[in-house]
Amino acid sequence: MQFSLRSNIINLYVVKISKWFMLIMPIVVLFYNAHGLSMHEVFILQAIYSVSIVAWEIPSGYVADVIGRRKSMIIGAVLGFAGYLIYSFTYGFVGFMVAEIILGVGQSMISGADSALLYDSLIHADREDEYNRYEGLTTSLGNFAEAFGGIAGGLLAVLSVRYPYYAQAFVAFWAIPASFLLVEPPLKAERPKLNWSDIFVIVKETLHSNPKQKWNTLFSSFTGASTLTMAWIAQPYFKGAHLPVEWFGIVWTILNLVVGISSAYAFRVEKKFGPIATVTGFTVLLSLSYIFLGMKVWLPGLAFLLLFYVARGIATPTLKDYVNRITESSVRATVLSIRNFTIRIIFAVMGPIYGWCIDLYGLQAALFLAGALYSIFNFTTLFYFIKYRTFE
Repeated sequence: MQFSLRSNIINLYVVKISKWFMLIMPIVVLFYNAHGLSMHEVFILQAIYSVSIVAWEIPSGYVADVIGRRKSMIIGAVLGFAGYLIYSFTYGFVGFMVAEIILGVGQSMISGADSALLYDSLIHADREDEYNRYEGLTTSLGNFAEAFGGIAGGLLAVLSVRYPYYAQAFVAFWAIPASFLLVEPPLKAERPKLNWSDIFVIVKETLHSNPKQKWNTLFSSFTGASTLTMAWIAQPYFKGAHLPVEWFGIVWTILNLVVGISSAYAFRVEKKFGPIATVTGFTVLLSLSYIFLGMKVWLPGLAFLLLFYVARGIATPTLKDYVNRITESSVRATVLSIRNFTIRIIFAVMGPIYGWCIDLYGLQAALFLAGALYSIFNFTTLFYFIKYRTFE
C-alpha cells in the first residue's frame, strides 16, 4: 500500500478509540467486588497487569523498531481482543489474572509503536513540528471515547456487570483491521538489526548515560504514574463520597471529556506559556490534588478531581512531544517504551501499597500517602527536568 499521512492518522485514531472506548472502566471495581475481590486484590491484579507490560514493554519497543511499528500494532490488537474475550467468560481471580497478562502484553506491543509511527509519519510529510497537536488530538479522541464508553458501560451494567465486558471484546476487535491498514512511512534512517544486547545499550543511554533523556524519562514517568494511580482511586472516591451508582458513568464521562478537551488544547497552552511554566503548572495541580482530595471524601471534592484531570490532559501529549524531540527515529519506539516501562514499574510497586492502605486505614490515608510520595518524586524530577532543559 502507498503511504498516506491522512490514512495513517485516521487508522491510528481508530486503534486509539478501540483501546479507549472503555465500557468497563466506570464499573470495573464494582465488577471485581461482585466477584469477591477486595481492594487489595484489585490493586494486585493491576500490579500484575503492570508487570506483564513491564516484562515486555522495552523488548516490544525494540521489536517495533526492528520489525516495524505496523506489525507490532497488529500483534497488540489481536492480543487486546483475546484478553477481553477471556475476561468475558471467566469468573474468578485466576481467570482475571490470565486476561490481564494477555492485555498487558498486547498493550506493550502498541504503546510506543503508535506514537513512533505517528511522529515518523509527520517527519515524512515534513510536519513533525505539529506532533504535539496531533498527539493531543489522538489523546483527546481516546478520552472522548472513554467518556462515551463510560455512559454505555454504565447503562449495560444496570442489566449485568458482565455485559460491558462482552461489548468491550467487540470494540477491541476493530483495532485489528485498522492496524492492518497502517503503512510504514519510508524514512531515510535504516532499521536496527535484531541484536538483543542493543536493548541494554539504549536503556543505559536513556536512564543513565544521557542526563537529558534520563530526567525527561523520570519526570514523565512519575507524572504518568500519578495519573494512573488516580484512575484507580477515583471509583473508591465516588463510593466514599456516596455518589449514586447510576451517576458513576456520568461523572466518569465528564472527567474524560475534560481530559479530552484539555488534551486537544495542550499544544496551545504550551505555546502560550512555554515549557517551564506549563510543566510546573500541571505538576503543582497533579501533586496537590491528592492532598486536597484527602482532606475530606465528599461530593464537593470532585472539583479537585476535575482539576486533576485538566492537568492530566495537558501533561500527556506535552510530555510525549518532549520525548520525541530528543529521540532519534531509529530508536523512537524503544525509548517511548522505556518511558511506559518506568511508569508501570512505579505503579506496580506503589499501587498495591495504596490498595492495602485503603483496606486498612481508609481512602483519606491512601490519598495523603499518594500525595506526599508523588509530590516528593514529581518536584525532585521536575527540578532536573528544567535544569537540563530536556524539552529542547
